[in-house]
Amino acid sequence: MSALKPVAVQPDLVNQVYVSLRDAICEGHLKPGERLNQDQLAGRLHVSRQPVVQAIQLLKSQGFVRDTGRRGVEIAPLSAAEALHLYQIRAALDGLAAREAARLNPGLARIEGQALIDRGRLCSQKGDVLELARADMAFHQLVYRLSENPLINATIAPHWHHLLRIMVVVLKNVPPVLAVWDEHAAILQAISQGDGVEAERLARRHGEQAAQRIVPRLS
Repeated sequence: MSALKPVAVQPDLVNQVYVSLRDAICEGHLKPGERLNQDQLAGRLHVSRQPVVQAIQLLKSQGFVRDTGRRGVEIAPLSAAEALHLYQIRAALDGLAAREAARLNPGLARIEGQALIDRGRLCSQKGDVLELARADMAFHQLVYRLSENPLINATIAPHWHHLLRIMVVVLKNVPPVLAVWDEHAAILQAISQGDGVEAERLARRHGEQAAQRIVPRLS
């Protein structure tokens, strides 16, 4: 609970409380099954109880928390089935984005992508789980942007924090897989060469392999 970020008193108080709680869940500071005491949270965040109640309702609607009857509200468990569904959708979108990025922006991919690959490898070597997960997401978001199809990112955006939560939980319990960044580098190379067919194939396979690495650890 100490990792919760204090919230300043501003008009958009509910959103600030929501973001603070969501980030604490996704970064692993609030763990699956942990009970949420609304009065305690209000005290820790230096707000009244009402914005906490409203923020928890938002989190509940998005699947981050759940009602447990008499025990009140708790952090929702991670579901292997839901994780698999997320990675299936992401693999399909990643393939589409990589193909279009190769067609439209191979030069920009070459310029911007290598820095993200280097950042990810450095995070892997340092064992910085949260930054490693964020670097992974940043690489995929770059490919989405270079695809110039705004609906790709809009489709996956509601699920990014669930993916972040899954990655953080899994990476905290297993050593980072350096091959992930070799896979990213291969995708980037295909995009940079304007080879949309190969970029799509590699991106889809990367998403499928990520599911094979991660989902069984949630079962």
